[in-house]
Amino acid sequence: MSQCGTEPSDSKIKHNLLSLDNQVCFPLYSAANALIRAYRPFLEQLDLTYSQYLTMMVLWEHNGISVKDLGEKLHLDSGTLTPLLKRLESKGYVERQRSAKDERIRVLLLTESGVALKDQANSIPEKMACRFGLELEEMAMLKSLCLKVIKNFGA
Repeated sequence: MSQCGTEPSDSKIKHNLLSLDNQVCFPLYSAANALIRAYRPFLEQLDLTYSQYLTMMVLWEHNGISVKDLGEKLHLDSGTLTPLLKRLESKGYVERQRSAKDERIRVLLLTESGVALKDQANSIPEKMACRFGLELEEMAMLKSLCLKVIKNFGA
C-alpha cells in the first residue's frame, strides 16, 4: 500500500490498489450495513429506525438540546435531521420548541412517551455487544479507530 502523497511505481501494485480485497472502505461499509441490519429487530419493537434510535439516545442524555447541537453530535445536516425529527414528533416522542433564552434557537424536548421509550431500549446495547463477538478491549480499539477515521475525514 502506498503512503500519502507517494505513487507506487510497480504497475502490478497499482493494479492491486483497485482490488476490492485490498480496500479498507469496503469492510467498513459492509460492517456498518451489517450492524444496522442487526439492530433492526430490536428497533422494530420500538418503532424506530437506526437514525431515530441514535437521535433518541442523544435526547435521553441531553433533553432540551438545540437542533443545531444535535446535528453536530450526530454529524447530520439540517436537510437530513429535519424530516427525522418530524417523524419522531409525529410518533409523539419529541416536541420542538423555541428556546426560552433565544427565540431563534429550536430545542428538542422529550415527551412522556419519549422518556418511557428509554426503559424499553435499555437492553439493546448489551444485546448488540453480544452480537459483536469481540472482547471488551477489541470493542474499545474498534471504537477508537473509528473515531480517529471520523476525525481525519473532518466529519
